[in-house]
Amino acid sequence: MKIILNEDVKHLGEKGDVKNVANGYARNYLFPRGLAVIYNEQSVAYFESIKEEIAARKEQKRKDAASLKEKLESLLVELSMPAGANGKLYGAVTAQTVADFLNKNGFEIERKRIDIQGLAIKSTGNYHAVVHLYESQTAEVKISVKAQNDEAAKAVAAEESAKEEPKAENGEKSE
Repeated sequence: MKIILNEDVKHLGEKGDVKNVANGYARNYLFPRGLAVIYNEQSVAYFESIKEEIAARKEQKRKDAASLKEKLESLLVELSMPAGANGKLYGAVTAQTVADFLNKNGFEIERKRIDIQGLAIKSTGNYHAVVHLYESQTAEVKISVKAQNDEAAKAVAAEESAKEEPKAENGEKSE
């Protein structure tokens, strides 16, 4: 079924895009939510009348992506991960790890938009990841993975065990 999108729909398209979708998807999801209208003369005429507004919105998204690209490329993602003496990580740095770091620093980037060469980083060192922005724009993010300080790891483990001990004592006193 041929439709025109009323709003941006994730994984489908943007407002004003003409798409071919399955009949059931259009009838059961897009039309009831007002996300799309059927492709006909009236809807085409309406979208022609607001074509300039749609083009301005897309241009604004391109400008936002360009400024985000500059910010991301100037950022260094420094991650401290538990690692062995040879520099091999006990876990791995994945796209989710990078996305969490970026979200903590004010960037709302989805995990799916981040590509790490080889899917995961498994040893300490300097790497880079590609972040897909709007349309074909991408940003290259520098990642520095360092071995977690053993003293800091021991302190965290000590804090966790200290939290567990009082709970056991409280349980024993209540009996």
